[in-house]
Amino acid sequence: MGEAGAVAEMVSETLSLDIRRIVTDSDLDGVVTGAILRRWWPEAEIVFGHPGELRAGLLDGCMDRHTAVCDLPRHPNCGLSIDHHQSNAPSEHDDEGVVTVWRQAPSAARIAYDLLVADTDLSDLSDMLGWVDKLDGGGITREEFRSDNPVIWLGRLIDVESGLALHILESLQHGVSVEDILSDTKVAPALAERQRRQTEMDDVISESIKVVDRLAIVRLEDCGLRSNGYHVTALVGDDCDACLVVHGDVGASFGEEERYPVSASFYTNSFLHTTGGIYDLTKLATRFDSDGGGHANACGCRIQALEDGARVHRAVARSDIEANLVVWLEMWAER
Repeated sequence: MGEAGAVAEMVSETLSLDIRRIVTDSDLDGVVTGAILRRWWPEAEIVFGHPGELRAGLLDGCMDRHTAVCDLPRHPNCGLSIDHHQSNAPSEHDDEGVVTVWRQAPSAARIAYDLLVADTDLSDLSDMLGWVDKLDGGGITREEFRSDNPVIWLGRLIDVESGLALHILESLQHGVSVEDILSDTKVAPALAERQRRQTEMDDVISESIKVVDRLAIVRLEDCGLRSNGYHVTALVGDDCDACLVVHGDVGASFGEEERYPVSASFYTNSFLHTTGGIYDLTKLATRFDSDGGGHANACGCRIQALEDGARVHRAVARSDIEANLVVWLEMWAER
C-alpha cells in the first residue's frame, strides 16, 4: 500500500471510532484540537489534563477505548491518540488497540484538522490554525507575539478552573469567530483583566530574570504566575539562546485545587533561532524526571528531590530547585 493509501486508511479507521470522551491539553493547541474533534463527535465529554497528571495515573479513570487523548502522552487504554511531541513518538512496543496518529507537525490541532478536513467543514478555522501552528511550533516572530492579534490574546485567556477553556472550546466548535469570542459577556471581562495585568507580569518576570551562560532563568515558584518561553525571550531579546522557567508550588501534588507541583519548563529562544535551537532541551527535562519531555525546543518536567546529585524519594523542598538548576546548568555548559 502506498503512502496515500495508508493515510486514507488511517483517516477511515479514525473516523469510524466511537469516541465519547476527549481528554486534551489545557493550552491553546489542546483547546483547538478538542474543538475540531467535537465537530465530528459533538456529544463527546471534554476533560482537560496535564501531561504530568496523565503520567501520574490521575486520568486513568477517564481512559477506555471510547476516549481520544489529544496533545498529551499516549495512554495504553485509550482508543485514539493524537499528538506531535517528540518525546511521545510511538514505538513498536506500544500496546495494540489504540489508533495512534502521530507526526512531526507544528501542532496537534494541525493533525486533527488534516484528519477531518475532507469530511467536515473546518474552513472557518484555517486562518486561526496558522497562528496555533506558529505559537505551538515556535514559528512566531517577536513582533507577532507582542502584537494585539486576537488569537494571541485568546491563548492567554485559556483557564480550566474558571470554565473559560471549555467555553472557548465549545464556541470554536460551533463556529464562533475569535473576535466574537473575545467580545462575548463571559470572556470580555477576563480579557480586560488579563490586558491590565500584562504590564504587571512583564515587570515581575523582568525583575526575576537571571541570565547564566546565555540561559535565561526565571523563578516564579509560589507566586501564582505562569509564563512561557515566548514571554521570557521576548523580554530578554538576543542575550539568551534559551530560557528555563520555574513555576508551580513547592510541596504541592497533582490534584490539589489551584496548586500544582513545582516544575520547570524549557524553551529555545525561537525569535533568535528560527530554525531550531542549539541544544536538545529534552535532555534537561528527562535528566531527573522520567515523565518529563516534550519537544527539543519546548519541554518540561517536575522538580525532583535530590541528594548528592541523585534523585531520592521524599517531598520536594525549595533547596531542590537549586540542586536541579546546578545540574542543568552543568549540562547546558557542555553544549
